[in-house]
Amino acid sequence: MLSNIEKYKKDIQKLIKSGESIVSKMKENKNLAQLRQDYEIWYSESYAVIKIILPDRIIDFAKMYYDDKTKSGIKIRFQYTPPDSEGINWGMDSYSPPKEIDIAKSIFDSQIGILKSCEKRFESSLFDIKQLLQADIFDSELDAARELNKKGFARGAGAMAGVVLEGHLSQVCWNHKIAIKKNHPTINDFNQLLKDNEVIETTTWRFIQNLADLRNLCDHKKQQEPTKEQIEELIDGVVKINKTLY
Repeated sequence: MLSNIEKYKKDIQKLIKSGESIVSKMKENKNLAQLRQDYEIWYSESYAVIKIILPDRIIDFAKMYYDDKTKSGIKIRFQYTPPDSEGINWGMDSYSPPKEIDIAKSIFDSQIGILKSCEKRFESSLFDIKQLLQADIFDSELDAARELNKKGFARGAGAMAGVVLEGHLSQVCWNHKIAIKKNHPTINDFNQLLKDNEVIETTTWRFIQNLADLRNLCDHKKQQEPTKEQIEELIDGVVKINKTLY
């Protein structure tokens, strides 16, 4: 099984190769409609990686895709097809202005350069691997929680999954430079901070709130005992948050 560090290395190498392939097709000026779709997928996946590995460059990377600042009254954005207002069917392969293609290639090369910086950072002694090592630990703890649940230790398994969720949410707050004023914040405290700072939407906030309720069943001895199914739901939910919220 690959560690998170090895996984990120392979993901970055794959994205770099994919990006270079898109640039090559762009130079050939073929099938621009499909090319745009390929780029959108590449951008979304690359954005997620850069946000974790090289967060100081994420704003630069995003602004090459779309910048709402204006220059001479025109929005600057990643675009290699003419606007509809010119009366040209830009979804076809028959036409694309050379100037826009040259600009797009230049922007895209810069974005790939930032992605390559992520790869180099793995080789640097200055790379902070705290988050990746922590992710490996969390995965191991969740595997242990599943085993406990299978063997009938639902309360202990749920408590363990809750600790993992709490640790991950704390890291997410740190990633987004959100100040935590409480000395001993809970899952709900982190959850509310992330919502208030617009890191998560209401749907995710409610999802995490439900996980916190399941965790509380395990931490406080009440008449109601957590079921194996509830703990499985909790563990699956924590895995989802760990993999999708950074």
